[in-house]
Amino acid sequence: MCGIVGYIGHREAYPIIMKGLQRLEYRGYDSAGIALFDGKEINLSKTKGKVNDLKLKSENSISLKGKLGIGHTRWATHGVPNDVNSHPHYSNSGDLVIIHNGIIENYESIKKELVKRGYSFSSDTDTEVLVNLIEEVKKKEDVLLGKAVQIALNQVVGAYAIAVFDVNKPDEIVVAKLGSPLAIGIGDNEFFIASDASPFIEFTNNAVYLDDHEMAIIRLGKEIKLRKIKDDAITYPLVQELQMNLEEIEKGMFDHFMLKEIYEQPNAIRDTYRGRLRVEQGIIKMAGIDQNIERFLNAQRIIIVACGTSWHAGLVAEYIFEDLARIPVEVEYASEFRYRNPVITDKDVVIAISQSGETADTLAAIKLAKERGAYVFGVCNVVGSSISRETHSGAYTHAGPEIGVASTKAFTTQITILTLIALKLAKEKGTISEATYQEILSELENIPAKVTMALESNPLVEIIAEEYKDSENCLYLGRGFNFPVALEGALKLKEISYIHAEGYPAAEMKHGPIALIDEQMPVIVIATNNGHYEKVVSNIQEIKSRKGKIIAIVTEGDEQVRDLADHVIEVPETLECLTPLLTTIPLQLLSYHIAVMRGCNVDQPRNLAKSVTVE
Repeated sequence: MCGIVGYIGHREAYPIIMKGLQRLEYRGYDSAGIALFDGKEINLSKTKGKVNDLKLKSENSISLKGKLGIGHTRWATHGVPNDVNSHPHYSNSGDLVIIHNGIIENYESIKKELVKRGYSFSSDTDTEVLVNLIEEVKKKEDVLLGKAVQIALNQVVGAYAIAVFDVNKPDEIVVAKLGSPLAIGIGDNEFFIASDASPFIEFTNNAVYLDDHEMAIIRLGKEIKLRKIKDDAITYPLVQELQMNLEEIEKGMFDHFMLKEIYEQPNAIRDTYRGRLRVEQGIIKMAGIDQNIERFLNAQRIIIVACGTSWHAGLVAEYIFEDLARIPVEVEYASEFRYRNPVITDKDVVIAISQSGETADTLAAIKLAKERGAYVFGVCNVVGSSISRETHSGAYTHAGPEIGVASTKAFTTQITILTLIALKLAKEKGTISEATYQEILSELENIPAKVTMALESNPLVEIIAEEYKDSENCLYLGRGFNFPVALEGALKLKEISYIHAEGYPAAEMKHGPIALIDEQMPVIVIATNNGHYEKVVSNIQEIKSRKGKIIAIVTEGDEQVRDLADHVIEVPETLECLTPLLTTIPLQLLSYHIAVMRGCNVDQPRNLAKSVTVE
């Protein structure tokens, strides 16, 4: 949540920062601001609302000159969304300017002490407290800005990514990180600062990602100086070459990022198994598994921790791991995991799943699992992210940037990775036959083409969406491997259209939800021809007898369900364990079209953020 952009160099900072803030809009925010220093004075502009509102306000109220600047998109925590609480924030002297992602948990006690020392505050934010704490340390200890930041951060409790500069040293920006991501782009005598690399990808392919408890002093004409915040130890920056390109972070011919990302899934799935899945040789190559195979084979159980859509991918994996590899699996909400004193031992393998690799609750679960001696394997999409660094080993999904807040290709590529792992372990353990192993390998290679076929249902889905766009409630049903898909379908509808929706195992309908069904209730049922098909047909008959509206996701050529349902959407036939990769496609499209028809902000739904970096 929140977005940071900064620039120092030989270019005008304003267009770089404004474009960068637009690229970070996916992170979720409710206000925005920018501060530019032209060598004489700071020009500050802040507003509640969108980046376009900030752009309009700035271009009509302040000078846009300056080759040093910082910008921010804020997701409110301390203080309501308004112009005053928006970042950047000044210190009382006006010399220091800061932007901040995260939460300072002990800000109230610090604020009380600063008030006693004569400081005043215009906002309700913890960030204004932090910048004045830095100023107080700087004056009291008579130190430079970098040292003041370090001392101040050792006094705070919480999470942060910050960028701060001093008008008296206009060739320097100080940044620091704990919990929230921060990247530094390195150009030719210029530096870029951002929450991820998307704001500066057209200017440089070289980036440094800060680790937790690390700060950097960025000076023009100098190399980046990195230090550990706790003990002042010098560290040396690892410069990474970025693989992202501009096309990946632009919408292209699509109206929304979400639709673009839905249609990217055939290639995303293919890119995820490319180099790992070798059908002709009958092998799966995954370095993170291969190098630690004994830990997986000897595991008494696998614990999957994740949040949101990633949690649903973990539920699919539970079915796949237990069915193929015969390893007990527990799937946990990362947000609950560490608070219930879970039983974890050194015989457990924990798989942590996160699209961004920065999810705070998942990172906390990883820390707890490591403390208890478990082996932790990460699955994420962002190279250099915190989860990729904190886990013992892992695998990237290679889905490419996912800008839309509602995850789509993250879900299918996570399932792809987890299926590869389950298959590899099943082969090593001898829990499936060679014929079954080869059959699943071959079919997984065919999935991208079948996803492309599933996308051909888009015109039909759009027609169905028109009929149900004004519904107030919706029920999703699935069984076996497709029960988690029902949960995911309901989540997508809730996230972007604001329609109340619930997912259930189809057999559970009789244990409560059936009371909701009437002629106003649309019920989406996943009824593919393998996996409890006849049981699901019985559930459909129960819905029909109560006049519920039935939208069925069926295998191509199905006739039995067609005779019962109000609407039928076909997907290609595949193996039961791989059906989630296909059945989720029409559900994503349905949510998208309903949200568009309701006039919702599809890519930036209200109150949500792409990367949840606070609890």
